[in-house]
Amino acid sequence: MFSTQELLRQLLPCTDAPTWWLGLSGGMDSMVLLDALVDLGREHPLPPLRAIHVHHGLHPDADSWTEHCVRECEARQVPLTVERVQLAAGASIEAQARDARYAAFARHMDTSDCLLLAHHCEDQLETLLFRMLRGTGLRGLAGMPASRILDRGKLIRPLLDQPRSELQLWARGRELTWVEDPANHDPRFARSALRHNLLPTLRQGWPAIDNSLLTLARHVREANEVLDERAEEDMQLLAAGLEDPWLADRPSLSVAGLMDLSTARRNNVLRYWLRVHGCRLSQRRLQELDQQLHGASDSQPVLELEEGRLCRSSGRLWLLPVSDAPYMDGQSIQSSGKVLLTPRNGALLVHLPAVTPDDLAEWVVRYRQGGEVIRLAGRPTQSLKHLLQEAGLPTWLRARIPLIYHREELVSIGGRWNNEAYLRQHAGEDWSIRWQPSE
Repeated sequence: MFSTQELLRQLLPCTDAPTWWLGLSGGMDSMVLLDALVDLGREHPLPPLRAIHVHHGLHPDADSWTEHCVRECEARQVPLTVERVQLAAGASIEAQARDARYAAFARHMDTSDCLLLAHHCEDQLETLLFRMLRGTGLRGLAGMPASRILDRGKLIRPLLDQPRSELQLWARGRELTWVEDPANHDPRFARSALRHNLLPTLRQGWPAIDNSLLTLARHVREANEVLDERAEEDMQLLAAGLEDPWLADRPSLSVAGLMDLSTARRNNVLRYWLRVHGCRLSQRRLQELDQQLHGASDSQPVLELEEGRLCRSSGRLWLLPVSDAPYMDGQSIQSSGKVLLTPRNGALLVHLPAVTPDDLAEWVVRYRQGGEVIRLAGRPTQSLKHLLQEAGLPTWLRARIPLIYHREELVSIGGRWNNEAYLRQHAGEDWSIRWQPSE
């Protein structure tokens, strides 16, 4: 049975949040949650409560729904933020509206804030059926999580175990008013068709289907936890062994280690690794990646994702930014200290105490064009290409390495390899250069 005490039990893990944000549509579910939260706040010391209403502009009555939310929040002295969003015309209007809502919520949340949404038991059932019909994987079969990270804060669904009938009892007992979105009864929308057509039919033939589906989701969540624990162990082993300071902070996995795993275990750790770094990989793209990993060892394929690029090079699988803009060739160093390399290529830490301001203007940063040579202390003159190959640096990094010139002479390669003649000429001077790549 729904009560404020049960609600408090669900919310105990987030009572230390700076702010609770309530996603308020104005429908029955969110109005019950608003009313119960206000009641709960009168009885217990809770974080400040604020509400957000997203105006999608999809229905002629959308303005009146907003006005309803404004009135109800004013009556309860709950600050309300109204976010108006615009959606492009298209078949995926439900997905667009959902994405727009979450983006609007995230814009207002500060660090460690909590967003409270009023999804209930029937919403979970609809989600499970919808995902099953679309051929979801194990993570989708777990249904909506009761809590998850959202941008800088956390999303909480405190009503997820509550049947809608219990919420209706609260709403009627408290004489609440709410708005009804006609889209909730429009069979052209997938969720409405599931709610009013498919689920009632399934319940007639399988009266226990609600409990069966929710039990399935619980089992799948437990299975996912075990898979994630194994993936975390595998990821830590495969990510280890990279000590080069230019590469240590770049997400990567050992290709040899990946290929030693079974296909299922390899796919599991790859999905987990990418998810940890905010990337998604469909089953089709996962198969493409597997083919690339099985390719010739000297090939260096690249797989483009929405959030980044996967590149195999130097025996590792690297996760790189979506694209690298051309680096600013001929960038002046201008001063000792931290010199930011543009665009987004980290920084040079420069210490040139004996260099005059006029001479400092002769120091510039360039990038590899081909044919560069340098003579290191105790070694014959050799090409930059040979040095990079000898060091085993991946090809994607080589074009990013800053080359420091003084009066057209190559003095240093990122601070790692330095010109013998310059070292000898300035022996005893306390000078240094070090490149810190951006992640």
